[in-house]
Amino acid sequence: MKIGEVQRGFTLIEVMVVVAIVGILAAIAIPSYSDYVTRSRITYATSGLAARRVMMEQYFQDNHAFSSAACGNATGDIFAFSCTADANTYVLTATGQGTMNGFVYTVDQANARSTTAVPSGWTANTLCWVTNKGGAC
Repeated sequence: MKIGEVQRGFTLIEVMVVVAIVGILAAIAIPSYSDYVTRSRITYATSGLAARRVMMEQYFQDNHAFSSAACGNATGDIFAFSCTADANTYVLTATGQGTMNGFVYTVDQANARSTTAVPSGWTANTLCWVTNKGGAC
């Protein structure tokens, strides 16, 4: 290159440095984003169970007994909700569907919350609803 000439384009080293930086950022960002999306979808299960628990308690106030007819069973893209009930007890269950497959959350008439199943890499906790990989509630 002569004095006074303008360099056009990039050198191979400059391109390789940029590709390496983008690769490192992608390796960190993509798993973090995936975990964030999963944690945000868990709220669909916990809020759905809480709403169905209120429905069961209202039914009990009106009828002095629980019934599976008051559960509000539903199947969605993220979680399917179901219940079992007799006159004095019930268990509401949210079972993960699709990308949330493997998650199972429950709540009963005593408001005992439990995470009975989680996918690989997550830690279950039978004393609460797990909201992150470490098993914290």
